[in-house]
Amino acid sequence: MTIRVFVHGLEGSSQGTKSRFFRERYPDMIIEDYTGSLDQRMDTLRRVLAGKEDLVLVGSSFGGLMAAMYACDNEGLVKRLILLAPALNLEEFRSYLKRRIALPVTLYHGRQDGVVPPGPVRAIAQQVFTALEYHAVDDDHPLGETFPSFDWDRLLAD
Repeated sequence: MTIRVFVHGLEGSSQGTKSRFFRERYPDMIIEDYTGSLDQRMDTLRRVLAGKEDLVLVGSSFGGLMAAMYACDNEGLVKRLILLAPALNLEEFRSYLKRRIALPVTLYHGRQDGVVPPGPVRAIAQQVFTALEYHAVDDDHPLGETFPSFDWDRLLAD
């Protein structure tokens, strides 16, 4: 059985807009709070996902960085990765640039994102993820206009 997980961004929480959206529509989805440094947040994510497989990870911004790192380190446990304006351009992802990850990845990024630059992130994602489905959308960093319209039932399907 597929286990759905949402990883919020740096200033997000389990009570944020995207978290509430997922909780209402997918009550079985794992939605945790992540605080502290990247290492502390990754420790929390690894603890939450310990012993679990068939994962569909959704990561937003800094949470996209976290989900991507987890997927790269645990490719056999992850069924699908969905990234929302992921912060793959940060130094912490540099060590993954030589990897080639074959799991299905869907990435949505706002063309007007002023926080995480779409161009460099797209290039990084194309380099690392060999089964990438990339969508540039008419939106900004939070994807507030387009996020609810994504085909979540398909994206999160078993």
